[in-house]
Amino acid sequence: MRTKIAIIGGGLSGLYAAYQLEQQGITDYILLEARAQLGGRIMGFTSLSQATTNNFDLGPTWFWPEFQPQLNAIIKTLNLETFAQYEQGNTLVERSHTQPPTAMRGYTHSPTSMRLKGGMGTLINALHAKLSNKQIVTGTLVNTITNQNGNIEINFSTSNTANNQVNNQVNVEHVMLALPPRLAVSQITFTPALPSNLVTQWQNTATWMAPHAKYIAVYNKPFWREEELSGSARSSVGPMAEIHDASNPEGQAALFGFIGIPADGRKRISNEDLITHCRAQLVRLFGAQAATPKADIIKDWAQDPLTATSLDTHAASAHAPAPDITAQNGPWHQNLVGISSEWSVQFPGYVAGAVDAANIGVEHYLKMLKRDL
Repeated sequence: MRTKIAIIGGGLSGLYAAYQLEQQGITDYILLEARAQLGGRIMGFTSLSQATTNNFDLGPTWFWPEFQPQLNAIIKTLNLETFAQYEQGNTLVERSHTQPPTAMRGYTHSPTSMRLKGGMGTLINALHAKLSNKQIVTGTLVNTITNQNGNIEINFSTSNTANNQVNNQVNVEHVMLALPPRLAVSQITFTPALPSNLVTQWQNTATWMAPHAKYIAVYNKPFWREEELSGSARSSVGPMAEIHDASNPEGQAALFGFIGIPADGRKRISNEDLITHCRAQLVRLFGAQAATPKADIIKDWAQDPLTATSLDTHAASAHAPAPDITAQNGPWHQNLVGISSEWSVQFPGYVAGAVDAANIGVEHYLKMLKRDL
């Protein structure tokens, strides 16, 4: 198979790059996504008793329209509904095992943290629905990318109905990497090899979400609000270090928390035991009603091989600065470009960064086309 462009990764950056290409009249591309579903690190959880349109976010949850206008404009263009993160009421602080949690005056973020009605996945679904190109293939793991004098051969594996691995190939002129830089250099063999300084940059760029784990508990109602609590909590006891209200406007109630145990430590705890400890913590904080959620789940991104590598054991203290998006010279110069969120100069690692990096990658390709005319 031959086409002009390969987009490797079907998260927000990959889908938005495809959308932007189609806005320019370019449909000669193929998008390859390793997971069985689109979205990448935008992933939702739906309890069995709820409609599939109301997901709770296992990945990113918030965006800030005031300083992320590009992302906000897309959300408005796609007619997606938004609402503010619930922050009314007191915040609980848990300092030690020997002291009960303390209620403190809640902190309202400025600018306001906003959420998408139905979860962040609605952004993925809306973008996908806008695409006319049907060459969007899930369950495809790219193994090698070979550049032979400008003819780029991509080899990838897929599973057939018997769950056997089938090798496939596509030839393109340009590649957009819509997966984290660290993951790209660890999972894909490039021939000829990428420049060593570029590989070092990409390896040293921490992958957003990769070291983290998130717990979500779904309830019949947001009972904590009856006690004038915001659902927010900070804990030095754990296992969750930071907790927030995850309820949605339809009245479906939930709490979510970031696990404070490092990724290496989580490997030594079974998922079932960790869920038990999370439930016990919510009881300590919010009372007996927290003991029996309708459904709960932990998503440990560090255990997800399509997100994390062995280098992602420890959380970075801040979002990493953006590395170079392409080689400065040599055979990979200009025809291979990174477009995942980590390559965004403005918002590296954020949802808005995926949009920013995809825009830069598409602009890079369009400039290259003009230069070749």
